[in-house]
Amino acid sequence: MSAASAAVPAAVPAVTLVIGPEELLVDRAVAAAARMIRAVDAEADVIQVAAGVLESGAVFELTAASLFAQRRLLVIRGAQDLTGPALVEIEALLADLPEDTSVVLTHAGGAKGKGVLEAARRAGAVVVDCAEVKKTGDKLTFVSGEFRAASRRISSDAAKALLDAVGGDLRGLAGACAQLVADTTGTVEVDTVRRYYAGRAEVTSFAVADLAVEGRTEEALVQLRWALSCGVEPVLVVAALAMALRNIAKLAGAPRGARPADLARDLGMPPWKIDRVRAQLRGWDGEGIARALRAVATADADVKGAAASPGYALERALVTVGAARRR
Repeated sequence: MSAASAAVPAAVPAVTLVIGPEELLVDRAVAAAARMIRAVDAEADVIQVAAGVLESGAVFELTAASLFAQRRLLVIRGAQDLTGPALVEIEALLADLPEDTSVVLTHAGGAKGKGVLEAARRAGAVVVDCAEVKKTGDKLTFVSGEFRAASRRISSDAAKALLDAVGGDLRGLAGACAQLVADTTGTVEVDTVRRYYAGRAEVTSFAVADLAVEGRTEEALVQLRWALSCGVEPVLVVAALAMALRNIAKLAGAPRGARPADLARDLGMPPWKIDRVRAQLRGWDGEGIARALRAVATADADVKGAAASPGYALERALVTVGAARRR
């Protein structure tokens, strides 16, 4: 299973092994198991315990026959930490599991705790992959999946803007998706994301930079005034401008006809960024890039104290960048 769509299967398995460090996906897998067992028995007992605190005899006590014949779900968090008597008891439980009991073991992955992994697999465990979501493309897939699960849609550009805005933490992304689903209707577009996260320095600064290097100077100036009114530090806008121009310069010097994946590797950008920068490259030549970079260097000194008005220095830099592109 992919990490971005990890879920426990529809039938209630006797043993579920949730492997990986991505906490949001682990929590969702455990919650799905609890929902399933309660769909079978609304009064089912769900017991969660950290492996590191289990003492001798605790496993047998937690799984003893119920007087009320309730089904039971035992969730052992951090199974890689099982040692001594607790490990022996879990292995014995998995080898002879009572009919009314299901077990979920969460394991962070890696070599530690291999014994319990082997015991779970011998017991026919269903494995849920919760590997860390690292790649930008996988995070964008996760965002799209969150909207799809809510019967909604987000455009690819809006998904990229959301990732820029809130960062790569999966829990933060999930929360942002939930907010947009609750507060908006229809397909979520870039403007909606920027409106909701205009107060975040990163997305506001990058929005100014993108508009400037695309030659949309008037829009960039409007966005700049919004950013400054929201409390964005001028130095962040300069940094975003410098990064946008450096990316354009790097792509301009790259071999023509190279594949996006190769360019992403060689230039240190995610593949989707290559597509955006390639679109921004149109209208730029070497002289224009050099002129724009000099303007940004001057603005950098100005906002750090060389000029009386950082806001005016930034506006002048945006106008110069726009003029350099038009040339």
